[in-house]
Amino acid sequence: MDPSKAEEPRLRHVEKDVLIPKMMREKAKERCSQLVDAFNSCCKDAGFFMVFRCREENAALKECLTLHYQDPAFFEECKQEYLREKREYEQTGIPAKNRKQKLPTSM
Repeated sequence: MDPSKAEEPRLRHVEKDVLIPKMMREKAKERCSQLVDAFNSCCKDAGFFMVFRCREENAALKECLTLHYQDPAFFEECKQEYLREKREYEQTGIPAKNRKQKLPTSM
């Protein structure tokens, strides 16, 4: 048996198929932010005709996002980040979104 596999915690179905892919989508949108902005701008300018006028921007955005979604190294990176956040939650009891908020400064 591979020792690295024995140490790695098992992921539940919802973690592997829902939560980690959600994290991947968010990170992929950040990495493709220029294309996301270009597509949003085109949609705002084109209005009702965006389906026809923004095909190129949409295709470029889909290509960039799909490239990240299908990258096993990117999945592993997001999985490790998810496991790190999960461990921190188990230790502190504070959800990640609450931990990331800035604490108020005293005056």
